[in-house]
Amino acid sequence: METKNRSSFSGKIGFVLSAAGASVGLGNIWRFPYLAAKYGGGIFLLVYILLAVTFGYSMIIAETALGRMTHKSPVGAFSAFGKGRGRRLGGWINAIIPILIVPYYSVIGGWVIKYLLEYLRGNTAALAADGYFGAFISSGLSVEVCFLIFTAFTLSIIFAGVRGGVERVSKWMMPVLVVLSLAIAGYSVTRPGALAGVKYFLVPNPANFSWMTVVAAMGQMFYSLSIAMGILVTFGSYMKKDISIEDSTQNVEIFDTAIAIMAGLMIIPAVFSFSGGDPDTLQAGPSLMFITLPKVFAEMGLGTVVGVLFFVLVLFAAVTSSIALTESAVSTFEDELGWDRKRSTVLIGVIMIALGSLSALGYGPLAGVTVFGMQMLDFFDFLTNSVMMPVAAIATCLLISRVVGVDAIAQEVTAGGKPFRRKKIFCFMIRWLCPIFAAVILASSVANALGWITM
Repeated sequence: METKNRSSFSGKIGFVLSAAGASVGLGNIWRFPYLAAKYGGGIFLLVYILLAVTFGYSMIIAETALGRMTHKSPVGAFSAFGKGRGRRLGGWINAIIPILIVPYYSVIGGWVIKYLLEYLRGNTAALAADGYFGAFISSGLSVEVCFLIFTAFTLSIIFAGVRGGVERVSKWMMPVLVVLSLAIAGYSVTRPGALAGVKYFLVPNPANFSWMTVVAAMGQMFYSLSIAMGILVTFGSYMKKDISIEDSTQNVEIFDTAIAIMAGLMIIPAVFSFSGGDPDTLQAGPSLMFITLPKVFAEMGLGTVVGVLFFVLVLFAAVTSSIALTESAVSTFEDELGWDRKRSTVLIGVIMIALGSLSALGYGPLAGVTVFGMQMLDFFDFLTNSVMMPVAAIATCLLISRVVGVDAIAQEVTAGGKPFRRKKIFCFMIRWLCPIFAAVILASSVANALGWITM
């Protein structure tokens, strides 16, 4: 099954930091804190961790092993075990997700660039003003320029290849990201009144538990661990046989969860301090990063410095995830079209600019263009994260449990005498609970979009 001259990571550290870079993105920095605040604080964190070491762990093992045993990107990996239409469709669903995500993700990356530049110019008060964010995203040309800058930077890294681009950038960006998160969290938790936010976030309160706590935590799994995006299958195909899949998976798990917790400690105590202890202030969704936090920074001592450091951190997180998404798409084009990296990168670049421009201009000149009442960015986000990713996860579970077999995956994990300590948990989860969890996420997300339930 092995493809000749296929790119590979240099070793375990290259894989772990690249996979962690794929996982640590905008979903960790702003989505995790506001979901934690909305669905119970410490009890949400506890449920999330339990799911990470069961559901998340099992899916990462399955996708990484599938990629390494086939040496293919998602379409080829699914087709390696038979040419049935259903299998190939499952592979294409996994492959198309990053192709659709990275254009609108790059638009948000452009927003981050804009805010970072403004903080560097010292415009802290302007960024905190009411209406600033709305005026910016509706401006049209300014948003498009920032989006194109972010896109060009991402593509330049992909042109450099797996080791020279993806791995090299992840190796220096991820340690910097950790240092910045520690510094900002340390500053945040020492603000007056911040300890109430720390307690709310870290101490589980059973009274705050609800079924939606579980559903929200399951949904966050996809964002936080890059599950069902084709990324881990692709990265697994670059992994050498002498690297332990389970140990690498555990490291990615720990790295990603630690960053999510640090994000919570950066944001929740600071907003608690700013709002006088009102957790509802955190439940602003996407606007938390671009509306609420600038107001918090403006009220802080050293607010401009904190703003610069925070948006540098967010930019690094956005870049490491965008290059992982783009690399997965490029790998698919290389495998399925037989193209070289340069031509494949140009193709995804064209797609990113075309679809990304729809999202970049969707709140300005193209505000009248909607799908099911959603702006283009919101529609692509809903389609990929709420519909396609749960379907992709179900397809992967069925492929592993019904076609490939859990024993074949276990054999791949233990290649070269490597350990598989949580084999029983993996087998049970991938056969039964993972597909059920994914189906619950799909049903609840669609029901929420249709207004049948409120999440």
